[in-house]
Amino acid sequence: MHNVLKSTLLIVMLVAGCSSGIGSRTTVMGAGPDELLKLRAGPGLGFRVIVGLPDGTRLIRRDCITEASQLWCRVSLFDAPSVSGYVSADYLAPE
Repeated sequence: MHNVLKSTLLIVMLVAGCSSGIGSRTTVMGAGPDELLKLRAGPGLGFRVIVGLPDGTRLIRRDCITEASQLWCRVSLFDAPSVSGYVSADYLAPE
């Protein structure tokens, strides 16, 4: 029973991570003061890094996908929409 509750909670959290909708504004949060969130060419750690994004970077969230139990969101830079890729949803906060 406890495992069912944990699984249900995890599913709700994953769905809520992208419930803001396609085209919603979001901000990089939690990468750390001396770290950069990696914008990747695809949804996973095996994809090449396009650029590093510091906390506070404004993004436009396009859509999200779960890959290897990790939620990845396709985003573009708010100030340069032609720059796009995937980031871990763990580091996105609503704007």
